[in-house]
Amino acid sequence: MRRRHLAPLLAMSVTATLAPVLATSTATAATAATPSTASSSAATGALDRYVKQKPQWKRCEADAPAEFECATIKVPLDYRVPGGKRIDLAISRIRSTAPDKRHGVLFSNPGGPGGQGLYMPLEMQEMLPESARQKYDLIGFDPRGVGRSSPVSCDLEPEEENWLRPYKEEMFDKDVAWAREVADKCREKAGDTLPHITTRNTARDMDLLRAVLGEKKISYVGYSYGTYLGAVYTQLFPGRADRFVLDSAVDPARAWRGMIQWWAEGAEPAFDRWTEWAAARSEKYGLGDTPKEVDRTFWDLVAQADEEPIEVDGQPTTGDDIRSGIRGAVFSPEYATEAVVELKKAAAGEPASAKKLAAFTGSGQAGTAGTADAAEAPDDNMTASFWAVVCGDNSAAWSRDPESYRQDAIEDKGRYPLFGDFASNIKPCAFWDKSVEPATRVNNKVGSLVVQNEWDSQTPLPSGQALHATLKGSKMVTVLGGEGHGVYPNGNACTDGTVTGYLLNGKLPAKDVTCEATADSNAEGRKNQKRDVLPGSPLPERAPDRF
Repeated sequence: MRRRHLAPLLAMSVTATLAPVLATSTATAATAATPSTASSSAATGALDRYVKQKPQWKRCEADAPAEFECATIKVPLDYRVPGGKRIDLAISRIRSTAPDKRHGVLFSNPGGPGGQGLYMPLEMQEMLPESARQKYDLIGFDPRGVGRSSPVSCDLEPEEENWLRPYKEEMFDKDVAWAREVADKCREKAGDTLPHITTRNTARDMDLLRAVLGEKKISYVGYSYGTYLGAVYTQLFPGRADRFVLDSAVDPARAWRGMIQWWAEGAEPAFDRWTEWAAARSEKYGLGDTPKEVDRTFWDLVAQADEEPIEVDGQPTTGDDIRSGIRGAVFSPEYATEAVVELKKAAAGEPASAKKLAAFTGSGQAGTAGTADAAEAPDDNMTASFWAVVCGDNSAAWSRDPESYRQDAIEDKGRYPLFGDFASNIKPCAFWDKSVEPATRVNNKVGSLVVQNEWDSQTPLPSGQALHATLKGSKMVTVLGGEGHGVYPNGNACTDGTVTGYLLNGKLPAKDVTCEATADSNAEGRKNQKRDVLPGSPLPERAPDRF
């Protein structure tokens, strides 16, 4: 996802350029604290040196396309004290293919928290039509603390990164000890840095980068967590937001514990849809003639695996693994049905397709999706940066009483049998330090386009609808029957045409748009969906593995 030429620096006054970088906007209900050791004028002077940076663009790597350029700039660790410690921000670009038709810059973010965005311009280059590639310089960046942007670490062992833990009475004390240990290790390893690895500061970095590039405004395409980052940017810098596409959206009011819990809520209607679909095709699949029978078939398999794990692709698979796996699988009824058919074979000791059983293997490892290259970042970088944002954005959302998590997990397993106890069980945020700033309350009229599949395993439709309601100047594209996490582009003329048209001409639809999913667009969505382990983890197949 890149664009080209970052046009010459615009002649803007220091005040006009810098003020928005430090500001949090009067539209924000929860404002940032004022600089603690620097006056406003001194803070502005300190930011002046950041804006005057001239990125040293060079080919990102020897085997990278020549037009894909990278650089590194410095940003303040703490924007309240911009004269203090500085950290690196790794940035990239692919310039417009037609400078005479260039409109501006198009930033992008693949999701997370913890997803690397440096290579997004390469992906965007492939995704966007030529008309859009002419319009924009494509700009990518690794968010602060991620990848090549001063990556953070908590020195976590692989087993400590396994955070999707179902509630078990006999295991709860160990889960509490695990959560406390992760928080303690993060504090010990990076306690001075982690409090500033937040969405608000990443949005400020975006605006500082805008100023460094000499742009008055930015356009933006954000996926999953990237929708929240985009929404926070519109709240802090409403006058700097141009054309914003927010695809597969996070409800800002539920960041972040509530967003994880929404996984459990969203899975239940999808499960019911699946049982109906499979029952209607019982002659082919043999899972049951009625939805109730399909439901029983599934839970019988869970019970069997609870008693003795089922060997799936050489791995012992428990009932908890099955519950966790089906949560993502049921958003595509066909995929879920084929997976359960193979699970049923494995449970009977018959040969089964390892590929179709993949839904039930490899769950709960936060470091498995889009991890940083070992040469560039610590092995636990994605997990460390994930907790920094999820816990640090809004510590008030997380109870400090371990017993409250026990009660929530018990209650939510009753309400949402598939995933309720996973979602509500204790997390390291219960022992995290208090947030440096209040959470951002998103509530503005900035124009943007929210894009959402009806069936999305990570950000359920109500989440997208909530962001749309919060961004009062937005319009929404809903793909009825749409499956998968990440909509644009999916080969659907209705959705692709609406989004591309907005990026090209800057005009939002006159009213919300409803598109019907097609077989091809759902196939594209399923291809791009991998069982993510983060509330809004990166589009797994779209994010390029190198080149």
